[in-house]
Amino acid sequence: MSQEPSEGRSPLDRRRAGVLLHPTSLPGPGDVGTLGPDALRFLEFLAASGMSVWQMLPLSQPHDGGSPYQCMSVNAGNIDLICQRSLVDWGWLDAVAESRGRRNPFHCEPLRLAREGFLARATDAERELYREFIQRHGHWLEDYALYLALKQEHGGTPWWAWEEPLRDRHLGAIRQTRERLDEVLDQYRFDQFVFYRQWGQLRQAARERGILLFGDMPIFVAHDSADVWAHRHLFDLDHDGQPVSVAGVPPDYFSETGQRWGNPHYDWAPMEADGFQWWIERIAAQLELVDLIRIDHFRGFEAFWSIPADEPTAINGQWVKAPGEALFRALKQRFGRLPLVAEDLGVITPEVEALRDGFDLPGMKILQFAFEGGPDNPYLPHNHVENCVVYTGTHDNDTTLGWFESCNPGLQAHVLDYLGQPAEPMPWPLVRSALASVARLAVVPLQDLLALDGEHRMNVPGTTEGNWTWRFSWDQFEEGLAEKVRGMVEMYGRA
Repeated sequence: MSQEPSEGRSPLDRRRAGVLLHPTSLPGPGDVGTLGPDALRFLEFLAASGMSVWQMLPLSQPHDGGSPYQCMSVNAGNIDLICQRSLVDWGWLDAVAESRGRRNPFHCEPLRLAREGFLARATDAERELYREFIQRHGHWLEDYALYLALKQEHGGTPWWAWEEPLRDRHLGAIRQTRERLDEVLDQYRFDQFVFYRQWGQLRQAARERGILLFGDMPIFVAHDSADVWAHRHLFDLDHDGQPVSVAGVPPDYFSETGQRWGNPHYDWAPMEADGFQWWIERIAAQLELVDLIRIDHFRGFEAFWSIPADEPTAINGQWVKAPGEALFRALKQRFGRLPLVAEDLGVITPEVEALRDGFDLPGMKILQFAFEGGPDNPYLPHNHVENCVVYTGTHDNDTTLGWFESCNPGLQAHVLDYLGQPAEPMPWPLVRSALASVARLAVVPLQDLLALDGEHRMNVPGTTEGNWTWRFSWDQFEEGLAEKVRGMVEMYGRA
């Protein structure tokens, strides 16, 4: 689907309200939510609540840990989200037997059977849609399918551990592999076709209800990914494919050693030399899925913390300038008005603010961060600006109820004083404060609408166990919740 430049209306040209919920958190028969009936039911809840935005986390295929921020490709959809009932409805699968746990991206038996059904029974129109999908997405799909097939053959080892001809993509070795694994490659193409087709149906259902889909795009990509393997010249790697420098953030109040994320840095010079084509293709693919995109760690486009790869912590890094202004000029020329939101949390410099404001990008305000410090805290509602997105909390925060319960009594009293000694229990006073803000978009995690405590948070940064697995159940919705939320949304001019 071509994305033509447009100076038309932004999704945030009027006041809106939305909910943050990753699709894996939807209920359903398997261990991971899917794009099936429960996704449509959630859209109905949003519409009944007067909400017009569904925000989610990155939709790409994760590695074994399930983190949507460490994926095998920036463009390949997460096949965990595929609903098998739709495959039955399409006539490609004979029966539904929802798999337990996360699906194996190397082999998913229902998708293998669905491809057999497709080859045997697909209509001419469906076959043409498949051909068009492969052609439109070929710039990433072929590399991803080959990466996945080779990773499977090598027992899941990362690409830099493969034999040199495959690691370094020698033309003869790549050609022979494509011929030898042709059937496997077509299965992986088909898997992505199914994901994109189901997602397209969900997006159409959202449009019919006046709901925008709000995606999330990490600035960096995983070292072990099809993107880095296929575009090594765009990353700061040595001859063997190992990072020369890696990403992270410097020591601060929260960590005396900083954070060493380990993602390879970009080599910005060749990216700029070809007009940032990799970024343009990445944004175009995302805009086929969503209406609005949050860019994680936006400050890295102005300057990034570069850590020598042999350093065990982030202490001995340095700030290196990035060509953010040139990049966003190229994106603006290609897409027109940019439907992007800058994740500008943490220590933000005037230069980062200038980059954000120069391209009229909304920033973020987190109410859970608002109540420590003085009255000039930028997250306090009286300091908000229209061109921003306000949250009670994000996927990295505790639930609002969990956060409030963990505050010391003095801070709790200060929060309640600021909010006018509300009679209603937490988290509703903070939800109401977000909706009342001048920010054009207010987003509330579903956990807060359900008044859930800290046992229900999605992620604890800096930990690797127990994250990304939270799911809700429909019986957690109190009777009349949609009507209650709609009343607040309408009161604050966001319906």
